[in-house]
Amino acid sequence: MSVLILLFSAVSFFLSLWIVIPAPIFSLLPLSVGAPEISHWLVLTNTIALLLAVFRLKSLPIIFGMVVALSLSLLPAVQFPSTIDRANAAMRSSLGEIPTFPSFRPSPFVLLDAFRGIPKSEIRRTLNIPVAQPDNVPLTMNVYRPMRSGKNPAIVMIYGGAWRTGTPNANEEFSQYMAAQGYTVLAIDYRHAPQYQFPTQLEDIRTALEFIQQNADQYEADIDRMAIMGRSAGGHLAMLTAFGIDTIPFRAIVNYYSPVELTEGYNNPPFPDPINSREVLEAFLGGTPVEKSDLYRQASPYQQVRSNLPPILLIYGGKDHIVQSKFGRSLYEKLNQNGNTAVFIEIPWAEHAFDAVFNGVSNQLSLYYTERFLASMLK
Repeated sequence: MSVLILLFSAVSFFLSLWIVIPAPIFSLLPLSVGAPEISHWLVLTNTIALLLAVFRLKSLPIIFGMVVALSLSLLPAVQFPSTIDRANAAMRSSLGEIPTFPSFRPSPFVLLDAFRGIPKSEIRRTLNIPVAQPDNVPLTMNVYRPMRSGKNPAIVMIYGGAWRTGTPNANEEFSQYMAAQGYTVLAIDYRHAPQYQFPTQLEDIRTALEFIQQNADQYEADIDRMAIMGRSAGGHLAMLTAFGIDTIPFRAIVNYYSPVELTEGYNNPPFPDPINSREVLEAFLGGTPVEKSDLYRQASPYQQVRSNLPPILLIYGGKDHIVQSKFGRSLYEKLNQNGNTAVFIEIPWAEHAFDAVFNGVSNQLSLYYTERFLASMLK
């Protein structure tokens, strides 16, 4: 029994450490991403382990270790109230009264959902729709719709993956959730680096947008009430697309933790840097900022900021070691300086791709504000 208690305590302690330890290499990134998002589970396991250490093992070193582990697992909960206060203030200062609907999530964190998962509603899915085949590379689209028929406000979704991996199936739980809220979600595709370098990805997105416009009635998408959204590399492409002069007049942009200034990102990579940011950028753009200075500038949303852009929601993790949150804040400040509507929310405990844990602490918070932001723009 003592061995089992020790093993249980060691695992709980080990996982809790990753709430504050950044991943030094890519293979360990899931630990630093996931640990804060399951902190509610870790609070439970650390509490049990502490009680067992006190009443069964009666070992001071183990008791001390479990106190440390419990303290670490409580960090997101301790930071949560002030994070919500700042997020509410950011939403109200940009949007005024925050809209709400009965189907919305009732609060930024629902403890029951954290343990059981966020409830799913029935929707319609149409997967692997052929869109185009440039250079014999098949590009497809997934469409997620509510059960009722009729035109819906639409969200164009662009997946992330360092511009080199991914499919329209990414983040499907989110697409299904938004479809259940009354949106047509159109998850599109693009060709990947390093075989296909920038601006190929933008060309593919424009092709997909033309396809959406031509088939909007078939997929019940109201192109006059359309937002574009992406995560990481997908958010980068979404912003470049929406910032363009000759694009669809999107009503809103949602960007989760995407790069915004690629030259600065290259020159000031995070530490540690588990994906080797410079290598990723060189594969995407075909060289360094010295060799490809114009291309780095063209590929940086920060450099494309102007007035009269669509309202944008920016959500970044304060612990992000792929795309540092300071770059998102800099973009927010430049958008404001140019008279645009922008909301910046930073989640202090969150790593990159925090929403991979759909019912996790950070994604519940993000979902709460994302659905309200989109409703204020599209409904």
